[in-house]
Formats: sequence, structure tokens, C-alpha cells
Amino acid sequence: MASTTKTVTAMPMVPNREDLDATWRYLEMGVSKIMANLQDGIDMNTYMGVYTAVHNFCTSQKAVSNAHQGVIGGAHRGAHLLGEDLYQNLITYLNNYLKELVAESRKHSDEALLAFYIREWDRYTTAAKYINHLFRYLNRHWVKREMDEGKKNIYDVYTLHLVQWRLTLFTEVHEKVMDAVLKMVEKQRNGETIEHGQIKAIVDSFVSLGLDEADPTKSTLDVYRFNFERPFLEATKQFYQAESKQFVAENSIVEYMKKAATRLDEEEERVKMYLHPDIIVPLKKTCNTALIADHSAILRDEFQVLLDNDRYEDMERMYKLLQRIPDGLDPLRAKFEAHVRKAGLNAVTKVAVDADKLEPKVYIDALLEIHTQYQGLVKTAFQDEPEFTRSLDNACREFVNRNQVCKSGSNKSPELLAKYADAVLRKGTNGAEESDLENILNQIMTVFKYIEDKDVFQKFYSRMLARRLIHTSSSSDDAETSMISKLKEQCGYEYTNKLQRMFQDMQISKDLNSGFKEFEAGLLEPGDEKQVDASYSILGTGFWPLNPPNTDFTPPAEISRAYERFQTFYGQKHSGRKLTWLWQFCKGEVKANYCKNQKTPYTFQVSTYQMAILLLFNESDKNSYDDIVKATQLQPDILDPAMGILLKAKVLNISPEGDKPGPGKMFNLNYDFKSKKIRLNLNIAVKSEQKQEVEDTHKTIEEDRKLLMQSAIVRIMKARKKMKHTQLVSETINQIRSRFVPKIPDIKKCIDILLEKEYLERLDDDELGYLA
Repeated sequence: MASTTKTVTAMPMVPNREDLDATWRYLEMGVSKIMANLQDGIDMNTYMGVYTAVHNFCTSQKAVSNAHQGVIGGAHRGAHLLGEDLYQNLITYLNNYLKELVAESRKHSDEALLAFYIREWDRYTTAAKYINHLFRYLNRHWVKREMDEGKKNIYDVYTLHLVQWRLTLFTEVHEKVMDAVLKMVEKQRNGETIEHGQIKAIVDSFVSLGLDEADPTKSTLDVYRFNFERPFLEATKQFYQAESKQFVAENSIVEYMKKAATRLDEEEERVKMYLHPDIIVPLKKTCNTALIADHSAILRDEFQVLLDNDRYEDMERMYKLLQRIPDGLDPLRAKFEAHVRKAGLNAVTKVAVDADKLEPKVYIDALLEIHTQYQGLVKTAFQDEPEFTRSLDNACREFVNRNQVCKSGSNKSPELLAKYADAVLRKGTNGAEESDLENILNQIMTVFKYIEDKDVFQKFYSRMLARRLIHTSSSSDDAETSMISKLKEQCGYEYTNKLQRMFQDMQISKDLNSGFKEFEAGLLEPGDEKQVDASYSILGTGFWPLNPPNTDFTPPAEISRAYERFQTFYGQKHSGRKLTWLWQFCKGEVKANYCKNQKTPYTFQVSTYQMAILLLFNESDKNSYDDIVKATQLQPDILDPAMGILLKAKVLNISPEGDKPGPGKMFNLNYDFKSKKIRLNLNIAVKSEQKQEVEDTHKTIEEDRKLLMQSAIVRIMKARKKMKHTQLVSETINQIRSRFVPKIPDIKKCIDILLEKEYLERLDDDELGYLA
């Protein structure tokens, strides 16, 4: 069996503490062994020898007695001086060691230099930790005392190593090291694979050298920022400025956006791989400037092309790029708003060939189509960003309220929206399925949100709701309730208060009818048969937008007897209340038993006015126009349209034939009447009546607006007592704009009216005062 012999260089014995030079030589040998042969480790004897020598060096009695004999506290001062000697000797040693490394570094360049720097840094800092441990006595006593006394440039032994590295080696080599780093990064940016762990080691080294001169126990990033971050950012800027300039010249804007997005992602990944997190903000700013801000003009010019061609994905890419720079998106929002407004106006122009004949559904669908399209764009490409949403809202508000249909500030949009809602919520129209109804109501509310004249919508909607309730023509009570809830949510309780009261009245009327049927049954003699089976609705005057009939009317005897019984019943329930009969809204059904060759009688659905006309033919097959006027007392403007429908349906014949109803004309029952339907609806609104109702509604709106403006002015002045004229006008607009946008001349007229009524008075300097 062979044997091996290992030669170990042992440290000599610890010298006499009185021999200070010999003690330092001993310490220097131990420090050198650690610095040069750290990989071999340090044996316990050497460790204890060095530790003891440091202690002896700092507490040498000879040195103490030679230093300050007879001085109180001389032992402390002596230790102070000896600690300083040791500290200075260590600095001299480190300087010499590091100068040799500087000389060695000159033999290397680029990646070899990085490898050399990292290797020597690791060796040096590891050794520093060991030496710091061996010199604990110096740290605990001399260094601590010096630092406590406020001495500058005194550090613990480990920190001293870092300081000397920075002063002696780092100042000489950092520029070459940084050049090598930047070459590696550029290689990576050009697609080559690099050893990025080297760069991370360099970054960590630069960060470790950041020592706070004022407080050595703290560290700063100053060294790293000045020597690494600053040149790195400058090189990054130059690289991307050159690359982007060339790429834009040779490729399309869309391809450039893809390239820029990729580059930005790469830089963020680079931070995660080997850069310090502190660089992320300035690096982003540098990249954003070079890749985006410097080319923002051509990017924004391309935006209109992308909009015109619905390039959602590319617009999203542009949005993500331009949102990175200050105010980068503002021009895009302005272009987007103008584009949507133009698209909305064009969509209305296509459908509005004849505004008077425009179908509400066609108009509302045109508005919704544009909103849906560009809301999808905001959601998909612009990530529902609030400012883009605001631009969409501004554009929609413009084309909904000011377009070809709403020329010269008319209120056509809210009117058509109310008519569309009526068509959706009414039975017998091509309404939606129950499952789709809620979705359609939400779409109606989308358009409603943009309507400026919400009071116009309210007026038309309430009139149409009243008709649906009176004629029980609502397709769904749930849908009606849902619609009112949506309006209430957007406009408040006051906006829907009357609508909700209308529903309450209908419920009260149901209960009342049940009581009346019991009452009526008690009046009939045994064997009697009711000629008229009627139900009644009691509508509160202040809540229903309905006016008394504008014609005299004598109902037929059959109807008179029925409604007189109800009046008796109602008078017993509510004494003192007056009922005004709204004949124009009453309707009923009559059976036609006179038609030849018809086994099953026809059922005519008619208005009460038409019923009164038809019942006259029970007494006589022929009636003159004058006879009908005398019997019904109806005005010609009511009678003629009602009879016109009966003539058009050929229920009645007129002589001479082809003429319109009027004085001197004769009418007779058409015994040869035929129809494919058994039930015929003859209660059809005439266009002239509809037009008149629209005009009446608009008149009511104008009157209500005057009252609303006057009450707002009084309310403001009551609170403020005195106010400048212009301020009052401005405040009035602010208070009312949620219902409609008042015109300034109209507000001034209302102020003049209130001055005449002595609610207000004129004061000096264009001021108005409130009169209690």
C-alpha cells in the first residue's frame, strides 16, 4: 500500500506582543494566506494565531507605557494609537494587493475582463468576510470608538475592503468593465445568446460598492446609478434610436408597432434576468422615448387609417404603445370622437330620407348600431379606458341630439325613442320575445342616456304608457315595471313618480270593478240580462297626462244606463268626488248579426264614438249625416274620421258613393259585408289625430319648461338672496340640464316674468334680488 506526503506551510508562532513590527509581519502573512489561498481553507491554529495577534497588537503594554506615561486614561489612548497603526497597515496592504490586480486586469478585455473582474471580486469579498471576523477585536474597540467620536473615513474591516476596492481598483477599471457589459447586451439585443449571469454579477458588485459616506452603516445606489445605470440608459437610447429610425424607413407602421412592442417586452424581461429593479422606471422612460415618443406623429397619423378599416387588433397595439408616453392618447381620443360622430351622422342620413315617415325602430336601430360597434372597439382595443369612454359618450350625445332628423334643435330623438319603447312594450306589434325584452329595454336606456331633452321623452312616454294601461295593451307588466325602474335609477324618483302612480290607479280600479260587479248584480231583477258588460278605470287627474274630450257627446242609451249605475256606486264610495268621462279613450265590442250568409256573427272592436254611430243603425238601416250629428252631438273633426274608418272597412256605405262624410250625405248598413276575420279592429288612430296629439304634447312640454325654469330661478334666488344676472342664468342651466338643456333667451324671458310678478327685483350693477 502506497503512502503520500502532503506539505503544509504552517504559520510561525505568534510573536511577542512587545515586538510590534514582528506582530504585523505575522498578521500580514495570515491575511495574505487568506487572500491568496482561500480555496485551501484556514486551519484552526492559524485562525487562533491571527485572532490572538490582533488582540495582542491592540493591547501591547510596552506601547501603552511608551505612549502616554502618567496620563490618566493612558491605557485607552495607547490602544487607540495601536489600533490606528493596525488599521493603516491593513489599508497599505490592501492598496498594494489591489494595484497588482489593476495591473493584471490590463491583460484582459471584453468578456475575459468581465470573467477576471467577477472572479477577483468574489475572491476578495469572501476573503474580506474572513478577515473581518479575525479582526473583530479591532472592530469592537478601536473602530467603534473612532466612529462614536465622529471620525470620518473609519469603517469596520469588511467595509474597509469595499472602500479600498472602490478607491484603488474600481476607479481604474469600471469604464472598461462597463464597455464590456454594453457589448454583451448589444449582442443579446441583436439576437445572440450571452452569459447573462456575468452581467448580473457585475450589477451586484456595483450595488455593493454604494456606501454612504456620512453613515458607513448605510448603503446607497449612487455608485451603481452613476457607473452602471447612466451609461446603460445612454447606450439603450442610442441603440433604439438608430434601430427604430431604420426600421420605420423600411417597413409599415403596423410592422413597426409589432417590433416596438416586442422590444419593450424584451427590456422588461432583461430587468428580471440580470438588471437591478431600480432601473425599471428610467429604462421604460428611455425606451418609450426612443421607440414611441420620437415616432408618435407617424403613429397618430396611421390611427385614422386603422379606424377607417376597423383594424381592432392594430388599434389595440397602438393604444398600448401610446399610453406609455405623457399625453400620448389625447390626439387619438379626439380623432376617435370625431370619427364616431361622423359615423353616427352618416348612419342617420342613410335612414332619414323622409323624417316625417321615419319608423322609430329604424332610427333607433341606426343609433344603436353605431354605439354598439364603437363601444366594442373601446372595450376590445382601448381596454374600457375612461377617457375613451368619455369620447364615445361625447360623440354619441352629438349625433343622437343633432342630426338630420333633429335639425334646428328639434326634439325628434326623444319622441322617436318613446315611440320605439311603446312599440316594444305593446301587445299586437312585432314586439320582442319575453327573453329578449330585457335586453331591448337596456338598449333603449343606452340611447336614453344620451338624450338631452329627457323631459320630452318623459312626456311622450307617459302618454303612451297611459294608453297601454287604459287599453290593457301592455305585453308584460314585468317589462313595464322594469322600464320604470331603469328610468328611476337614471333620473331619480321625481322623474317616474307619476308613472308609478298610474300603475297604482290601475290596481285600485281593478279592486273597484270587483266591488261594482257585486253592486250591479244586486240591482238586476231575476231573469234580467245585462246589455253592457263594462269595466271602468278611475284615473287621478294630477298623474295621468290626459285631457277631457274636446267635443260634446251623447252616449247611446245602453251605455248611459251602465255608466249611470257606476256613478251611483262610485258616489256612495267617495262622496263629493267628480268624475270626468274621457270618452275619447273608451272602447268596446259590438256583434254584427245583420250580415247575409254569415252563420257566426262578426265582432267589431270599436271606439265608443264608433259604437254610438253603429247602434243608431239598430233603429234604422239608413241615417243621414245630420241625424248622426244630432244623436251623438259629436263635432265634425271627431265624427268624420270615426265614420271614415267605418266606410273604408265597408261596414257602412255612403251615398253618393266615393264621397267623404259630411252634411247632406246618407249612410246605410252594408248587408253584403265580408271579411276573412271574425274579429275586426276598427278602433284605429287616424294620422291627423296622431299629428294633433304630437303637437299638443309639444305645447305641453313648452309650458312645463317655462314653469320648471321659473321654479328653479325662484329656488336659487331664495337661497342666495342676491345674484348677478349672468350667474343666475348659469346656475339655472346647471340645475335643469339633467331634464333638458334650456336656451339662454328662454331663461331671460322667465326672469322678466318673475320681475313682473314681483318675485325678483333689479338692483344696481346688473344684480337681481329676491323678494320674499
